[in-house]
Amino acid sequence: MITILVIAAALFYLFGYSYIFNGISKTYLKGKMSAHIDDGKFFTHNVIAAGNPAPWEKDPEYNKTPLPENIVEDLHHSNTASFLVVKNGKLIHEQYWNGYTELSKTNSFSMAKAVTVMLFGKAVEEGKIKSIDDKFSDYFPEFKNKAFAENLTLKNLAQMESGLNWEENYKNPFLPNAKAYYGRSLIKATFSRTFKHHPGERFEYQSGSTQLLGFAVKKAVNQTLASYLSEKIWTPLGMEHQAEWSTDESGMEKTYCCIHATTRDFAKLGQLFLNNGKAGEKQILNPDFINQMRTPTEKSEEIYGMGFWINYDNPIKHYYFLGLQGQYIIMVPEHNMVIVRTGSYNNIPKKDRGRPDQVKFLVNETVQLFAD
Repeated sequence: MITILVIAAALFYLFGYSYIFNGISKTYLKGKMSAHIDDGKFFTHNVIAAGNPAPWEKDPEYNKTPLPENIVEDLHHSNTASFLVVKNGKLIHEQYWNGYTELSKTNSFSMAKAVTVMLFGKAVEEGKIKSIDDKFSDYFPEFKNKAFAENLTLKNLAQMESGLNWEENYKNPFLPNAKAYYGRSLIKATFSRTFKHHPGERFEYQSGSTQLLGFAVKKAVNQTLASYLSEKIWTPLGMEHQAEWSTDESGMEKTYCCIHATTRDFAKLGQLFLNNGKAGEKQILNPDFINQMRTPTEKSEEIYGMGFWINYDNPIKHYYFLGLQGQYIIMVPEHNMVIVRTGSYNNIPKKDRGRPDQVKFLVNETVQLFAD
């Protein structure tokens, strides 16, 4: 038996699957079945520093309206850690479960994709990236020689229209998501991938596309993305706490996921978009770029923009940051409302044209609950 295990381990290393052992050590040996919202402490990270915190102002009706039974049941069933509602720029409801508190930092998972796109927009605004239509090969010339990749643009990556050969599967340890999450090198996990069709031809949601975008943005700004995020967004927004962004062994941020922050600070990201990129009187992010982020694309059949999932077919229109296990920062412009939910909801039902059913439910019920 020991001989078989040794041979199996040797084969894993030989064929480039040694990261699976790292994954086992961070999941099964920690009593978990998969990646989880508290696993940030098991990875190297870069700090997203905070400065000049500006705590949320509480609405006079803060926590005076109890959640109805149907919302409580839904949040309980989905193993929710936190649920927070901001209306008209003020905190009106906040609730935590399962030992989590307002100080708890949890994994954003793919909500970080939208943050990466925000940094992309900031770099364009500052002239560090000339245009959203810059070619990826302008930053990494080796991609000129990859089939289909020569004309790949940064916009293609942000809109999930890259043509990358990447199956977005979180359960199979032999597929690229696991290699990116648990492996030592994001370069090896992403630059080794081929392309299966021309960029711009079709929409396909892929973590690899956002990771490639992150490499280009980092090269353009010439600093860690955590420090760039701190300078341009985190500190100007008055975040209450520093956050951590998980990295590979080289210090490269996992730009498709893994910002560990508090629920209140996540909510400030949502409020920034309701305010069209402003914090107070300061314009933090270009409103034209914001509109591009929240404009659904034809190729996605109107459900995705640049980093955001979008639901404009619901009577109460909304768009949102989305994480793997039901992490949401939801913006509801008509009602000037931000809804944040964090937790560990595995196997989320996605019958709403590929979008989580829970998002529409929470939007419709929460708006009704806190309607004027």
